[in-house]
Amino acid sequence: MRLRSEQWYAGDDRNAYIHRAWMRRGTPSDAFARPQIAIANTASDLTPCNAHLNEVAASVSNGVHEAGGIPLNLPVVSLGETNVRPTAMLWRNMAAMAAEEMLRANPVDGVVLLGGCDKTIPALLMAAASVDIPAVVVPGGPMLTGTFRGVPLGCGTDVWRLSEEVRAGTLSQEAFMRSESAMIRSRGHCNTMGTASTMALVAEALGTVVPGVAGTPAPDSRLLEASHGTGRLIVELIEKDRRPSTFLTKANFHNAIVALAAIGGSTNAVVHLLAIAGRLGVDLTLDDFDRIGSGVPLLVDLQPAGRFLMEDFHRAGGLLAVLREVRDLLDPEALSVTGNPLVDYLDDAPIWDPEVIRARETPIIAEGGIAVLRGNLAPSGALIKPAAASAHLLQHRGKAVVFDSIEDFHARVDDPDLDVDADSVLILRGCGPRGYPGMPEVSNMPLPKKLLEQGVRDMVRICDGRMSGTAYGTVVLHVAPEAAAGGPLGLVRTGDVIVLDVENRRIDVEAPDFLSRTPGEAMSQAFAAPKRGWERLYIDHVLGADTGADLDFLVGSSGSDVTRESH
Repeated sequence: MRLRSEQWYAGDDRNAYIHRAWMRRGTPSDAFARPQIAIANTASDLTPCNAHLNEVAASVSNGVHEAGGIPLNLPVVSLGETNVRPTAMLWRNMAAMAAEEMLRANPVDGVVLLGGCDKTIPALLMAAASVDIPAVVVPGGPMLTGTFRGVPLGCGTDVWRLSEEVRAGTLSQEAFMRSESAMIRSRGHCNTMGTASTMALVAEALGTVVPGVAGTPAPDSRLLEASHGTGRLIVELIEKDRRPSTFLTKANFHNAIVALAAIGGSTNAVVHLLAIAGRLGVDLTLDDFDRIGSGVPLLVDLQPAGRFLMEDFHRAGGLLAVLREVRDLLDPEALSVTGNPLVDYLDDAPIWDPEVIRARETPIIAEGGIAVLRGNLAPSGALIKPAAASAHLLQHRGKAVVFDSIEDFHARVDDPDLDVDADSVLILRGCGPRGYPGMPEVSNMPLPKKLLEQGVRDMVRICDGRMSGTAYGTVVLHVAPEAAAGGPLGLVRTGDVIVLDVENRRIDVEAPDFLSRTPGEAMSQAFAAPKRGWERLYIDHVLGADTGADLDFLVGSSGSDVTRESH
């Protein structure tokens, strides 16, 4: 077996001397002939959900050493969903590009990808797909369940719920503030079926995580055991040259989509899976999510679509128990990173708590997948998550109340004179990849205060942005093309009749002159217009949500070869 790192370390010329000498620092000479393993580590104090990944990295390192490899900590761009502005999604592609370039530029033979918070696992998988060296993911895991006044708290989901109760006058501001210290009980990412939990589980269904690991709570000692085992596995992947391109096929994405539907996962997984597929050259489209996933039963009773939380999910049997129930819908040819078909791990995967994970015969929803809508409002597609929506709103007709920017929304939504009622359709635009920039999680708009006070808790909302995977409601999102790219969403006017028909996969505007209109000046002035830096590069090159919102020049793979020397 010839190691990639030999291009740096083998030989007796000046350059090999430099590469070895600066890396030696007490390392024995034979270390340079062993597999060199990068541990792509997104640990950061500013990414609270990933702050514990240094401990995970230490266990991976022990496993690498045990298997005869050399572990090398590689800090990479870390994106914390809760803190960065204007949105972590703005830098997903940058994180992917930086990780790809560092993996290609350095003398490494394989990589263990440590992610947790929403964008970190997608970015790392995009990078690994494009550089195409052996790679495996270790998800950082969800936090333990916190409680407030004796009731479990779902982080994210209960923030949205409790904050609306404050605005409605049914919960005091003081009680709301007291819940803050109880919300986050331990290390780990969100404990709901938000984007972080979704992407960890979907990454396992995709085949990039050792089966049975995703969903292990962050404080659980079994996560460190699994990390150690993954450190051993990466050395085996190098010996067998098991790179992403050798086993990740359309079949793997098929299984990821089935899993996404069965767990009631985040709509954000759609944009991430499309981007990962684009790096691999896999022909995955928006319509595949509807074709493959829309008829899959929802089996997991987790917030925001249900009652329980990730700690419950793990003790109930986890992802493998879910997949066993829908085994007939999976592609049996799809391989895992272990080299075995994913379905081989399902024989001994019982459900231990049928309240948390339902049997196939008793689903929460018979058809729980994400629906793809089209129509004159979204010719390139839009998404809705029926499992998180109100059933009575899935077929709806109402007048639009239009907001031209997030600032416009915040300025007017609680105006008592706003002409809005429970049947109205709230429309927020200018929030797509190019317009904001970065496609923020603002689609689940807070409801007008006067309607909350009347007892209204859901309305149809439409946006070209995203929403948190922890969020809920009848929200049509990822509308494409976005308003800033000339999409029809930019032509809607307050008072237009909007028709939502999820059963027939339609979202339309009933207005004869609709498509002949000129976009309004207020909306256009609110679009992002950076003069320099990453934001400038981003809005000049970002693609639409319907294809994954990658940058046009990053789609595809450049491989791992570097032919030129550094000295």
